[in-house]
Amino acid sequence: MIKFTLKSALALALSTSALIGVANAQGVRENYAPVTNDMVLDPPASEWISWRGTIDNQGFSSLDQINRETVDSLQLAWAWPMADVGLQETAPLMHDGVLFLQTNNNIVQALDARSGDLIWEYRPALAQIPAEWGYQNYQSRRQKNSIALYEDTVVLTTVDARIIVLDATNGKVLREVQAFDYNVGYSYTVGPIVVNGTIISAISGCSISGTAGGCYVVAHDFETLEEQWRFNTLDDPSNPEQQASWGDVPPENRWGGTPWATGSYDPRTNTTFWGVGMPAPYAALVRGSEDGDTLYTNSTLALDADTGELKWYYQHLPRDDWDLDSPFERVLVDIEENGETRHLLVSVPGKNGIFFALDRDTGEYLWSQETVYQNSVSRIDEDGTVHTNEDLMLKALGEEVLICTSVSGGKLWQAGAYSPLTQRFYVPLTEACNVVEATQTEFTAGNATGSMRFGPRVLPEGITEAGLVEAIQVGTTRDEDGGWKVRQRPSMTSSLLTTGGGLVIGGDAGRYVKAWDQETGEVLWEQRLNAPVGGSPMTYELDGEQYLVVPTGFSAAASSISSAFPEIPLPSGTGNSVFVFKLPNSDS
Repeated sequence: MIKFTLKSALALALSTSALIGVANAQGVRENYAPVTNDMVLDPPASEWISWRGTIDNQGFSSLDQINRETVDSLQLAWAWPMADVGLQETAPLMHDGVLFLQTNNNIVQALDARSGDLIWEYRPALAQIPAEWGYQNYQSRRQKNSIALYEDTVVLTTVDARIIVLDATNGKVLREVQAFDYNVGYSYTVGPIVVNGTIISAISGCSISGTAGGCYVVAHDFETLEEQWRFNTLDDPSNPEQQASWGDVPPENRWGGTPWATGSYDPRTNTTFWGVGMPAPYAALVRGSEDGDTLYTNSTLALDADTGELKWYYQHLPRDDWDLDSPFERVLVDIEENGETRHLLVSVPGKNGIFFALDRDTGEYLWSQETVYQNSVSRIDEDGTVHTNEDLMLKALGEEVLICTSVSGGKLWQAGAYSPLTQRFYVPLTEACNVVEATQTEFTAGNATGSMRFGPRVLPEGITEAGLVEAIQVGTTRDEDGGWKVRQRPSMTSSLLTTGGGLVIGGDAGRYVKAWDQETGEVLWEQRLNAPVGGSPMTYELDGEQYLVVPTGFSAAASSISSAFPEIPLPSGTGNSVFVFKLPNSDS
């Protein structure tokens, strides 16, 4: 077996990635307008320049040409097959008439947003990972929103733990840095935010055997790629409470704590917010943390964007025994109540599907609400203390418990969207449970330290429909009557998009993209495509016409609970594509 060192891998990357980038730069976009820092903070309504549209992660576009009255007239404008197979979790971006698409194995393409014609393509030379490093190889086939736009560049994070800055006009490599050592298991699966000349990203692979003791949110200078700060989600010597929460487990035996989803940013307080995933090994009896909360796993972190200093944290699921991650999108919302502006952070942060509203300046718990059926949390106190269901915590190896939701959610990576029109947060959800059993396994290079066996995903008792879209009324207090729920047989498989036209747009494992009425949940339009709807739908406007972009392709969200709707067979191929719709031309 060939042994790779960080030094040799970096030399290989530096010598070949630029060459491959040039070789695949088939065209040039002339007169490309840079994405300024002001545009990142307040983007044009016609564009989509962050993975959730805006840096507050709302997933909302004010465009309203496609609306309740016109959406059923949508027609296909163009379509494009993605450059690679694998699990499809992409988030297309659009700026200055260019649609930027990243796919698995960090392939980036620039397409003409009017016609779908290819402008350029970049294929990095990635480090060769041994085949037996199963989980690490899996990471390269599930890339999410791995790019950001800033100035005249595309900032790319890679599966072999590099940050690469590409020229947005031609796809050529401008600079890169080996941010972490992929040889021990680190990789990037989500993209960065870039603001005020700083690239803020989060590393993955923290459940792999070689990465014990360190999982990080990290900042690099945009111009030099020098590291500015890093925050360790597993080991914070400045916080005695964090250290004590792992019991007798030293940092070198701690795993997990992965920030699996790209954070948000509040320019008012210069704060960046990131969600953190589960501890590992998954069961406390295996990891040795006993009744400790294992901070900062399953938490929201508020970090100073200049220094990385922790301002506050809130833990959504202490003592996680079942891999019920809480790392998903943190959404920033301002609410006017009684003549006062309240600054909230809202999220369904974890797989168990519980919605949380926090004061984003202080981290104060405001309220929470359950969505799908779950049994991992027994109660949440008025002060926000979350009580894990101790009756379902594993007491011995070989013991089985039925946990709801399942390891696949509930809520998964598919992002919810907020609409300021209704002050509601719309969430794609799946009803599911599974049996779990703690195991004792050998930790090997490139493989996860979960030490858990998961049984098949099944529906909770009495529930016959796997898919759910829920609208949750947002405010400083709970209003359960202010929203709605729409259930369906197939599971939800895409992020959601909200628009100024009063629509919620997303899709499912049954291959349908749908537009729901924000007010009522009524399905106003649906179109069946080639594969499960995946990734993150988005919208943009060019030449006075609004376009709707819908990615499709296979994902774990489609397959994990597919036995619950056997009458809707999944395609045997991946079908990774983007479909772009618009209204008929008024001249036609």
